[in-house]
Amino acid sequence: MKHMTPSEILEHLDQLYPDAKCELHHKNAYEMAVAVILSAQTTDASVNRVTPALFEKYPDIDSLADGDLHEIEEIISSLGLYRNKARSIKGFAKGVRDQFGGEIPQTIEELTTLAGVGRKCANVIQSECFEIPALAVDTHVSRVSKRLGLAYAKDDVDTIERKLKRKVPKERWIKTHHQMIFFGRYLCHSRSPECDRCPFTEICHEKNKNFKDKE
Repeated sequence: MKHMTPSEILEHLDQLYPDAKCELHHKNAYEMAVAVILSAQTTDASVNRVTPALFEKYPDIDSLADGDLHEIEEIISSLGLYRNKARSIKGFAKGVRDQFGGEIPQTIEELTTLAGVGRKCANVIQSECFEIPALAVDTHVSRVSKRLGLAYAKDDVDTIERKLKRKVPKERWIKTHHQMIFFGRYLCHSRSPECDRCPFTEICHEKNKNFKDKE
């Protein structure tokens, strides 16, 4: 297996996805934070289908905090785990209002005290809402990191985050996060990676590479 340095991997990601960015539709930090909470274990596209009606009904922290739980559930009912997510976003809004005076906090420590916000979600809120360098590890980033040898197969998400932050320049954390998501979402799929189009096949640790038969 050939070797490729982290900087060489980043160069290839730049070529593949120079304009990678967050695909959750939002107009402000409130909408972004709520969308991120809703995106757990579902696609950004699914979230984008329910948020227009949600934000029309609940345009800010206060209205969502005071919103009727059953009405929130009904609006987001097409999402998986929608009952839990409805409680989470309502609880998040109440927490922001009651604990932080209606202003979404910016630190990981404060963000993770809020309903529905784990470390991954907090990292995304930091980077997207406040442009604070952060590198969230979701399923795509985790899978890609392991396949490209940036992390070990046994590493948990916290370990992967620490390793990536050591290997990727801080000023690139946000950009690299989005590029790895795009790579995992649109090329290096979990079950059927498009290895024929991949520039990393010679360093890839995936045992079940997927090459289409050529005539």
